[in-house]
Amino acid sequence: MALRAIFIDIDNTLLSFDEYVKQTMREGFAHFGLKTYEPWMYDKFTQVNNGLWRQIEDATLTFGELTKIRWNRVFEELGIDFDGPTFETYFRGALYDSAIPEEGAYELLDALKGNYLLCAASNGPYEQQLHRLEIAGMREAFDYVFISEKVGAAKPSEKFFDYAFADLNAGRTGQITPQECMMIGDSLTSDIKGGQMYGMKTCLYRRKKDLIAPEGVLVADSLREVVSRVHEADK
Repeated sequence: MALRAIFIDIDNTLLSFDEYVKQTMREGFAHFGLKTYEPWMYDKFTQVNNGLWRQIEDATLTFGELTKIRWNRVFEELGIDFDGPTFETYFRGALYDSAIPEEGAYELLDALKGNYLLCAASNGPYEQQLHRLEIAGMREAFDYVFISEKVGAAKPSEKFFDYAFADLNAGRTGQITPQECMMIGDSLTSDIKGGQMYGMKTCLYRRKKDLIAPEGVLVADSLREVVSRVHEADK
């Protein structure tokens, strides 16, 4: 079945969240006079942050709750005595104005724009994610933007996609079905699981080469490869 709409994740798919975190930890630790940042510290942040986001995806934690505890837990792992919420405010302020593109992101959008309806699909704060797309010069590529804070549910929740498809099909004579859409993203537990559960075609942007995709999921090791996977699915 031919594709009509493409859903694309933002963090670590279009914009590099990882590089932003490393930069902000390095600069933020210096700013507050904390330990000098070392690369292993990023791994500790990732372990804590990913665990908290899994809880958000499972609807057992809210983003507001995450912001209150994230950096306290990270600092505990790093042996740093500092107020987590204070650093969270700094961290999120810096993220608001961060737009480090993933390699090939602009080429991906250029290749897809005009051929399909493009929908940004992201978990996170609405204004922040929208602003980051705008300063990256990517906002104009999208016909729709679905962000969990505004949607009221996070990927992979069925409610997230219910909201997205209701908006996508509002006032549309020929309704777009999930089978005519693809979800592209880097997360197996958020993007791929959500898309598959909803009946969409899916493409894993495999930033970590050891990830094993479920059966039926297309895999691309670069954003340039994603274009080829879209063409494979568009039949």
